[in-house]
Amino acid sequence: MTTRELAKDFVALLKQGKHDEAGNAYNADTIVSYESMDGPMAVCRGKDAVRKKGEWWVANHEVHEMTADGPYFNGDQFVVNFYVDVTVKESGERRKMNEFGLYTVENGKIVEERFFY
Repeated sequence: MTTRELAKDFVALLKQGKHDEAGNAYNADTIVSYESMDGPMAVCRGKDAVRKKGEWWVANHEVHEMTADGPYFNGDQFVVNFYVDVTVKESGERRKMNEFGLYTVENGKIVEERFFY
């Protein structure tokens, strides 16, 4: 599977709200995830850690809207533009933002993801 094929399939699942399925199908066991923040979720190593980060995020946010646009390609990498409208459950703060995910593919799997916001 080429990077373009993987990215198109991955984003199609994201657009359907199937984030877990996308990660299960396309993340490498050794994926590394980098968030643009401090704290324990800033760097997650391994498919299980990335899955747990996603579970934490869903448990701590009320999602009003989430969309994915893309993918946009450059070699073995692609970018997805996310629009997110959520309320942080702990504080009640509502946040609307664009977030960009940069994904790197090797051997038919996503080996790294970096988020910019």
